[in-house]
Amino acid sequence: MSFGKLLPPPAFVMRFRKLREMEEQEAVSNPFLAKALEDEKHQGHRLAVFARSIALGLVAILLPFLNMRIDVLFYETTLLMFIALGWLQYRVASVGRSRLELALILLDLTLLTILFILPNPFLHEEIPTALSYRFDNFIYFFIILAVATLAYSWRTVWAMGTWVALLWLLGFVGVTLFGHEIPELSEAAAVAFAGHEIVASELDPNSIQPAVRVQEMVVFMIVGGILALKGWRSNQLLLRQANIATERANLSRYFPSSLVDVLASTEHDIGAVRTQHVAVLFTDIVGFTQFAERHSPQEVMDLLRHYHAFVERAIFQNGGTLDKYLGDGVMATFGTPQTKSEDAANALKAALQLIEEAKVFNRDREANGIAPVQVSIGVHYGPVILGDIGPSRRLEFAVVGDTVNVASRLEASTRELGCQCVVSEDLMQRAESSGMTGELKQKSFLARPAITLRGRTTPIAVWTA
Repeated sequence: MSFGKLLPPPAFVMRFRKLREMEEQEAVSNPFLAKALEDEKHQGHRLAVFARSIALGLVAILLPFLNMRIDVLFYETTLLMFIALGWLQYRVASVGRSRLELALILLDLTLLTILFILPNPFLHEEIPTALSYRFDNFIYFFIILAVATLAYSWRTVWAMGTWVALLWLLGFVGVTLFGHEIPELSEAAAVAFAGHEIVASELDPNSIQPAVRVQEMVVFMIVGGILALKGWRSNQLLLRQANIATERANLSRYFPSSLVDVLASTEHDIGAVRTQHVAVLFTDIVGFTQFAERHSPQEVMDLLRHYHAFVERAIFQNGGTLDKYLGDGVMATFGTPQTKSEDAANALKAALQLIEEAKVFNRDREANGIAPVQVSIGVHYGPVILGDIGPSRRLEFAVVGDTVNVASRLEASTRELGCQCVVSEDLMQRAESSGMTGELKQKSFLARPAITLRGRTTPIAVWTA
């Protein structure tokens, strides 16, 4: 058994693993985060491969100015190879851990290290390996690391910083143990700079200059760590933005898209308990209990899905808020969380649209040999109490009060009155005061004698459609 299995991993390694697992779990549970990570990875990697190609192209232009000999063509050729390797990494890039992608990154860094350590094979002049190793080529690793921040996660950036340091260390050991030396050059330098030990040591062609090499490794790891930290912070920002997108998607299930932006940006507490005037609409399917009894669960769910779809469409297209589903019924409000002068008129338009949508829905059902369904609607306008209710761990934004009860009773009264929609006089007056034309009222609705609703003693004047 190895000591690695006996000793626990360092604390920072455990923290690294925990952060990685948390991000992976979050990406699985949050589809918006998974999509954001996928888009960020694709766009970032595409930008990175272009940036890498341009950067290496500029280096290719720079090299002839640094080395005017014919052997510079070797490095020009290797630059083309590294550009091609960058595009290959882009082709195999994927969100999450990819062994092939990591292997290509490691191959990229390994080939670059070998290129920097070994002398140019087309160089006609014999030079010590140590001199080739310390030609100040290490700075080009920073280009690769900088480009990596555009494409890879903070974990991969940190890994690249560590890999480069380890590869450079292996190069240090390899050159020290197996590097080619030319002793007479060291002797010549010692004679030329006699009495100047520091200068002689620095200019000795066979010296590997250990202190400088260690400095390169340490500085590169520090820079890699800083860039990884910056990447981690960007990832946290992406995570927060994905959570915001999730919250907005949840809002869009209940509110029209025009209102979602208002709710997302408002500085006020929409859950604060308060009283305001709103229009309340109830609708459901007449005889749904008998339908569910006679049909299969699949047929029942198919009916509900199509019914809820056109109900939701009618509510949202007229500026309403989907308050809750009540089995086959739906409760909607017009004027929550913010009131508008046309709330009553919008509720009336939504009721008329529901009637038309139900006609179209039934025509499709009849065309397919399926019995039509009857939709009932009740609408009322008045004061309600709204705000968060429930225990602190399970809050729900609710709209309650006599207006809600009346709207529900009006919907139930459609059976007795033999109509599809019952609208209160209060809502009709409010709709007219907000500019709704009387022509629409006369064309679509009929005034009925006041009725007494179940559970209430005061009769209420109504209109039916």
